[in-house]
Order: sequence, then structure tokens, then C-alpha cells
Amino acid sequence: MPKLIPIVLLMFSLGCGTTHVCNAPSDASTCTCGSNSACPAEFNSYIYAAGTNSPITIFPLVAPVGTLETPTMSTGPAASPGIAAVYESFLYASNPQAAGGGAIDAWTINSNTGALVPIPGSPFSLGGVTSPAGLAVADGNAVIAQDVPGPFLYVADAGKIDALQVANNGTGTLTAVPGSPFTTGTNLYLTVDPMSRFVFAADEDPPGGVLALAINSSTGALTPVPGSPFPISNSSGSLHPGQIVVDGSGSFVYVTVPSTGQIAAFAISPSSGVLTTVPDAPFTAGSGAFAMATTPGGFLYVSNNGAGTLSGYSINPTTGALTQLAGSPFPIQATTLTTDSGYGHLYASGPSGMMVFNIDSSTGVPTQVGPAIAFAGSIALAYAGP
Repeated sequence: MPKLIPIVLLMFSLGCGTTHVCNAPSDASTCTCGSNSACPAEFNSYIYAAGTNSPITIFPLVAPVGTLETPTMSTGPAASPGIAAVYESFLYASNPQAAGGGAIDAWTINSNTGALVPIPGSPFSLGGVTSPAGLAVADGNAVIAQDVPGPFLYVADAGKIDALQVANNGTGTLTAVPGSPFTTGTNLYLTVDPMSRFVFAADEDPPGGVLALAINSSTGALTPVPGSPFPISNSSGSLHPGQIVVDGSGSFVYVTVPSTGQIAAFAISPSSGVLTTVPDAPFTAGSGAFAMATTPGGFLYVSNNGAGTLSGYSINPTTGALTQLAGSPFPIQATTLTTDSGYGHLYASGPSGMMVFNIDSSTGVPTQVGPAIAFAGSIALAYAGP
């Protein structure tokens, strides 16, 4: 006879004079108020938007419904093509126009307000003449512990990848990983798989492909994966790949090709990081396909900048093949995309402002939550929260 598991209800007060009821296991960030409760918004998650006009825009996020509240501004780089959060505590942005060469601007995140406080030593110089762009984090959700290496921040740069270790003493300071920078092809965007095993970068050197590098979990150093870079096609000209992502299972890599309106797809060998083209890839997107985001539910979204639409796909968990969602492409104009860690929302910045969409867990179809919030726009987005 199977063992019966009791259903437990946790009841607790959050100081607003109301009672929350949740299914265990749970905590305040995943509970919702009853229909008769008058609960205050709790801002324990934030969306950060880096633009071309210096300020970092901070959007408080009400979990789990995903709505965005009135944004505030914080001083940032004049133009930052890369932004990333670590530990829900630190925010980093690439600064290609820093005095003396490229650098990384760094802040501590105020967990109550989302406000940014510069970390002593910021901006952290990358040394010499550099052009930092996209950022990616390994072990970004790890628990702060002084006996655990990392996390590591990787920076797409001109002909190289800069590797930096985030201090695990709670300060968020950055130091170069031994051997950094690591010579690669020309890349603007990169990503790290969810298990922090590999770095993948979109390689712009002709004919265009995907760079794959293994991460040393102790030092953060990078070693090219055998066969890297992996070609996107046999084209004799440069394909100028766009943004690159890994799916939530860490099994597949996807990269947009704006010039052809397609999505290249590769399966990842879990032991070596070697990439194999997914059957039937590349997949059709729309004109100017560029920004991408994936959700934990196995969906992928692509902004088609040339067409002013958003394509959505379900990811085959076995093969990595993409199937267009019903109604895709959607009449959603976006230039940058990101998702939260598990609440099932897609955030998009476009001409109408910052938008949030609820993702149907069964169909993947996005439904807009509330009106767009007007702001100056962004070229990079980051989610910070549980």
C-alpha cells in the first residue's frame, strides 16, 4: 500500500494584519492573499533595465503575479549592452566607455527597495583597451559561503572572454580569474548552462558559429571544448549571430541569426560540452530575429525586430526541436527579453515600454498582465529575485 503524504497548510502573518494560507512547502514569496485580504505589495524581486542614456531603470516586481510597479532610476554606464544579477544581492553592468578602457560597474542591491549602492572599487577595470558586451553568471543562485568557489562572471569582449570571480565574503567585489582573459572568436553575447558547466558564446567570425568552453568549477578558468567553434551553417559569409541561450534543462543551446530570420539549435553533450546540431535546425523565426528568453516550462521566445512580432516555441525535451506555439508569431513588439526564475512570466522592453506577460504552463501562450509602463527603453534586462 503506498504511503500517504499528508497535505499541510502553513498559516502566517506578514505584519499587515491578514493571514496567508499556502500549500507546503512554501514561504512568503510564493503565497497569495485570500480574496478578502488587503495585503501590501512585497518587492523582493526586481527587473533591471540598462539603456543607452546612462540610468539603470529599476522595476519592483510583485511576486507571484508578476506585475511591475512604478520604476525608479539609478546612475549607470552611458551605454551597457550587458547586465546580470548575482545572489539576488549584486548587480553588474558592462561599461565599454569607462575611462582607461572597458570595465564592469557593480552595485549592491537593497533587498527592500531594489536601490543600487556602488560597490567599493567599482568600476572594475578589465585592463587595457576592451569592449565589454554581454554578461553571464556561473553559480549565480548559489548560497553565499566562504568555502565555496565563485560565483564567476563572464564577459563577452572583442576576441576574448573576460572571467571574474565574485567575492564570496558578501562584498560583491570582482577579481580576475587566473588566465583571464581567454582568447576566443569575436562575440557580443554569451550564456552559461544552468549547471554552470559550460560557457557558450555566439561567434561572429565568418562563417559564424557557437563557441563552447568548459568551466573549471574551482577556479572559473575556461578551456575550449573539442571542436569549438561549432558552425551554424556552411555559408561562406558571416551570419552575424544574435543572442544565445541555454534551455532550462541545460540540454540545448539556441542562437538567433538575424540576417536569415532563423534560430540555430544544438544538443549539448553533458560530459564534454560538444555540440551537435538538432534535427531540422535551423528553425524559422521572423525578420530580424534577435533577443531570446526561455522559461522553466520548456518554452522559448524570440523577438523579431524586423517584423515587430514575438515568436514562441515549445522545446522537445528529447531532441531540442522547436515547434511554433498556437498563434505564433504574436503581435508583440519587443527589443529585449527576460524571464523570472520560476513564476512563469516573460518581461519585454519595446517601443511601448516595459511589458509583462503571463505564460500559460500548458500552451506557452503569453498573455499581457496590465498595461505597458513607459520608460526610456533598454538594450539589456536582468531579473534579480528568488
